[in-house]
Amino acid sequence: MEFKTTLFYIFSAVTVLAALRVITARNPVHAALFLVLAFFNVSGLWLLLQAEFLALALIMVYVGAVMVLFLFVVMMLDINIERVRQGFWKNLPLGGLVGLLMVGEMAVVLSGRYFGLANLPPQNLPANYSNTKALARVLFTDYAYPFEVASVILLVGIVVAVMLTLRQRKVTKAMHPADQVAVKSKDRMRLVKMAPEVDLPSVEAKQGEQA
Repeated sequence: MEFKTTLFYIFSAVTVLAALRVITARNPVHAALFLVLAFFNVSGLWLLLQAEFLALALIMVYVGAVMVLFLFVVMMLDINIERVRQGFWKNLPLGGLVGLLMVGEMAVVLSGRYFGLANLPPQNLPANYSNTKALARVLFTDYAYPFEVASVILLVGIVVAVMLTLRQRKVTKAMHPADQVAVKSKDRMRLVKMAPEVDLPSVEAKQGEQA
C-alpha cells in the first residue's frame, strides 16, 4: 500500500469518527472541537488531492473564523442542551437511513460509467504547477463578474446584520457615547441650600442638665 493511500484511510477514518462525535457529544463545546478536528482532516484530504487553496481556505475560514464565532456564541448563551437533544435517539433510525441513501448515491456516481474516477482525464502537471495560481487566474478572468456579484451580496448581508443589531427596540436599553460625553455637571447635579434642623426636645434636655 502506498503512503498516500495510507494517509487517505487515516484522514478518512478520523473524519468519520469526529463527525459522529459532533452529533453524539452531550457538551456543545466538545462537539465544536470535534468539528474542528473533522475540518483539519478534510483539509488533509484536500492536500492529498493537490487542492492546496481549498485546504488552506477550509482551515483559515472555517476553523479560524466560523468555529471561533460558534464557540463564542455557545459559551455566551445559556442554552438548554437537554431540551435541544430531546427526540434525538427517536429520529436516529430515520437519519441513519437518509445517510445510507446518500452514501449509496455517492457510490453509484463515483463508480458509474460516466462519472467514475477512471473516466477522469489524466493530470500531467509540471513540477512548478500551482493550484492556487491556476484557480485565481480562472476566478478573476472568466468568473470575475460572478465573483464581484457574490462579494456585493455578502457585503449587503453584513450591512443588514449590523442594521438589525442597531435598530431601536423598546425592550433593549442602549447607551449613546456622544450623549455621555456632552453631559455637563449642572445638568446632572443640583446644589440645594437648606436650613439646619434642630431637635428641640434634645436641646431642652441638655439645657436642663446644665442648669
